[in-house]
Amino acid sequence: MIGARLLHDIDEPGLHTLAVYERRGGYSALRRALAMSREEIVGELEASGLRGRGGAGFQMGKKASFLPHGSMDKYLVCNADESEPGTFKDRELMQKSPHMLIEGIVIAAYAVDASRSFIYIRGEYELQANVLEAALAEAREAGYLGEQILGSSHSLSLVLHRGAGAYICGEETGLLDSLEGKRGNPRLKPPFPANQGLYQGPTLINNVETLSTVPAILQMGGAEYAKLGVETSTGMKVVSVSGHVQRPGNYEIELGIPSREIIYGLAGGPPPGRTIKCWFPGGSSAPVLTSSDLDVPYDFDSVAKAGSMLGSGAIIVVDDSTPILDLAMKVARFYEHESCGKCTPCREGTNWTVKMLGRIESGEATPMDLDIMASVCDEIIGNCLCVLGDAMAMPIGSMIAKFRPEFEAQIEAARARQELGSVTVAASQNAPPAPREAG
Repeated sequence: MIGARLLHDIDEPGLHTLAVYERRGGYSALRRALAMSREEIVGELEASGLRGRGGAGFQMGKKASFLPHGSMDKYLVCNADESEPGTFKDRELMQKSPHMLIEGIVIAAYAVDASRSFIYIRGEYELQANVLEAALAEAREAGYLGEQILGSSHSLSLVLHRGAGAYICGEETGLLDSLEGKRGNPRLKPPFPANQGLYQGPTLINNVETLSTVPAILQMGGAEYAKLGVETSTGMKVVSVSGHVQRPGNYEIELGIPSREIIYGLAGGPPPGRTIKCWFPGGSSAPVLTSSDLDVPYDFDSVAKAGSMLGSGAIIVVDDSTPILDLAMKVARFYEHESCGKCTPCREGTNWTVKMLGRIESGEATPMDLDIMASVCDEIIGNCLCVLGDAMAMPIGSMIAKFRPEFEAQIEAARARQELGSVTVAASQNAPPAPREAG
């Protein structure tokens, strides 16, 4: 496997400080970038083929090229909300190597001629926010942020903004509304943020891992970086592996390696005596795959061809000790709770799905309920303002399709328990009164 780029010596003591980061060559990529033209930097990003590491997988270089030229105010926003269940890679990068993110932001902002930038960090990440605040102060003091950075014509302000714990603010337009002080609701697109984003100005939005990769691309060169991974999914990827594995954690892998190598080789596989029932390749919003899919190459297109998505790179492993109904209910309840309620398919669809799963638990359901749930999921997908509704419908729909016999067995078992309970209650009500003892 190719050596790590982002997690290389990530546990080195003091890496979060400017002194240690500079000693390791930190900010040399920024110096190189400031000697290049903006077009050259965007060209390097396009040549690298770097796809966004936050979930959508859109090429960063192309997104940067969409921002219009001109003297209008432009913005760069780093999405550090990281609220997708199972994802914790950005947390480690911010906590242990904050200057790598800051350097990536400054380079990317220079490339798109943005003079104002923001890091929107998840409210629960208090430690990481404090680490970033300290790193930002160091960067400003050293001249890596502020006016005329390192004597160049480029100036950039960078503000750390703390969120308040809403999953919907991980969606880029919901994040922008929250950053503007509004309720975090998704916007109708188009217009897209590249043309009309923060404060109605052209805005480049990327997540922590994507922006943290920019310095490595500038150091290596876009063409060299593109040699890593596979043709349509270049480079390295940090994956967060959790669930029923013996060695959960963050691992940096070369895109295109077999998924089995990640789950069994790096994370140690499920506990002894257990087998994998299903796994999420890209967080809880991804359709589940089964043990028969473990040899699928872990890259954007291969995972998509297998019927799921790479998403944020959060691999959640579920072994055979977990009933599929319990898993489905946890996923559905999360997205029902986090729906902003702005659009009907998501607001009503997530609520009805939870109710239908509840009918299975209570013994009221029949196999027809599974067909209704699958139909509801189909109606949600592609019909919402943002992808939150899809994030619930895709995994639930995939569970019904792949584990229908288990759902049906659980329906029958719950109905049997209900009928037995009804008979027991009726028998106790019809039983003759106990004889009185002689006084």
